Amino acid sequence: MLTGDGRRVTSDDSLDDLLDELDTRGDLSVAEQTLTVDVEERRYGKAVTIVSGFDTAQVDVGEVASDLKRSLATGGTFEHDRIELQGDHTDRVPELLCDRGFGVDG
Repeated sequence: MLTGDGRRVTSDDSLDDLLDELDTRGDLSVAEQTLTVDVEERRYGKAVTIVSGFDTAQVDVGEVASDLKRSLATGGTFEHDRIELQGDHTDRVPELLCDRGFGVDG
């Protein structure tokens, strides 16, 4: 039997190795998470988009933050289970998160 990249699967391959290769566990852990996207107003009327609700044991929040910042061409930061993006991006962030497999409230 062949894997998706054309490699042969042998009987000595463990099920865990095969599942890790297919990344089914990572996709499932992401799909089970429902995130919240809000906007806060900071000093001088500056808007900040807040994405919260990550399960930090399942997802690298820093990696998601970097992807969002790059996609939106904006600055931002992350702390523990929340991402802060400079500006009001409530129109694009839910779509970008859904593209990465997350569920989004509201």
